[in-house]
Amino acid sequence: MKFSKIAILLIIGFFISNNTQAQKTNDGGQGYVFKEDFRLPVTSVKNQYRSGTCWSFSGLSFLEAELLRMKKGDIDLSEMFVVNHCYKDKAVLDVRMQGHINFGGGGAFHDDTYVLKNYGLVPEEAYKGLNYGTEKHVHGEMDEVLKNFVASIIKNKNKKITTAWLPAYNAVVDSYLGKLPEKFNYKGVEYTPKSFAKWLGLNFDDYIEMSSFSHHPFYSQFILEVADNWLSDKVYNLPLNEFEEVIDNSLKKGYTVAWGADVSHKGFRYSKGVAVIPETDIENLNGLEQAKWEKMTKREREKQIYNEEGPTQEKVISQEMRQAKFDSQETTDDHGMHIVGIAHDQKGTKYYIVKNSWGVNSKYKGYFYASVAFVKLQTTDIMVNKNAVPKEILKKLSL
Repeated sequence: MKFSKIAILLIIGFFISNNTQAQKTNDGGQGYVFKEDFRLPVTSVKNQYRSGTCWSFSGLSFLEAELLRMKKGDIDLSEMFVVNHCYKDKAVLDVRMQGHINFGGGGAFHDDTYVLKNYGLVPEEAYKGLNYGTEKHVHGEMDEVLKNFVASIIKNKNKKITTAWLPAYNAVVDSYLGKLPEKFNYKGVEYTPKSFAKWLGLNFDDYIEMSSFSHHPFYSQFILEVADNWLSDKVYNLPLNEFEEVIDNSLKKGYTVAWGADVSHKGFRYSKGVAVIPETDIENLNGLEQAKWEKMTKREREKQIYNEEGPTQEKVISQEMRQAKFDSQETTDDHGMHIVGIAHDQKGTKYYIVKNSWGVNSKYKGYFYASVAFVKLQTTDIMVNKNAVPKEILKKLSL
């Protein structure tokens, strides 16, 4: 999950927001009006700022919601503790693979559970990961330095890699993020990262990742072919209807969902607080919608539809459509987010309530509403607690 497209979208969204306030809506002046069916308890919205670490923020937000569900309290976990460990282990793997992994700040939800399992976790107050003179996360310089460092080791002008490179590299990581704590106090008790993780009571084996692609057999596992899956982790593959069923069942049972998706689609309108997939093909529009748009050219119609201020007809997403988007690389591992509830707009269309990690300076204070069509088309994968998956689906997956 990367940052470059996200930064561009934020900038574009800002200007769109400031230039469309006077536009008329298509629904009696209302725009989008949402009624929330329910919203599950979650921790506060955080800000990844200028770092490509959405996977850590969203993955830990998911685990923090698990702690709330387990009655462990409102605990703010350290995203940079996870990032520090992943950057170090990723470098070792990249050197061993002679540069053939995607080395950088991106990652995946299973990176959080990987660190939980192997290193533990710490609260934010014990490790903020801000050791380079800023109050927010700004990783441009660090990312470039670490990338060039690892590239120079792989180039290996000595013809033999020395034993000094890894301690030197780890020292650079720690110079930017800070040295990892061996012990710390939390609410009057001393912990190590592993003893703190044990106290949290999170079982990393409870968390599984799922996707829905037809280039692998359904009800099997496969290594998701996205650049930031440096751990080559496997996802369970479900038909699209059952994939949606897992999301809905999890939420209705009180379990949130970590959501990886591509937000580069024009229907992702963060300044408006919505993510939708409007229907732009005239032959697929219903009668009333056809009459509204039929006198326009396709280009004019698409421009206007994507600028609609309120609900409009959406595409019906098929398994084939979803696969085509992935195969053409229009759907990539772009951004990690957190699905926390269900809502409906004034026309009865279902949306998922999504917690983001771009701070609270947005229409819905760090949240937005993603339609079912958007989620079905743009998702790369999700992470769920397997205890929230319908039993008949678990059986099909041999779980």
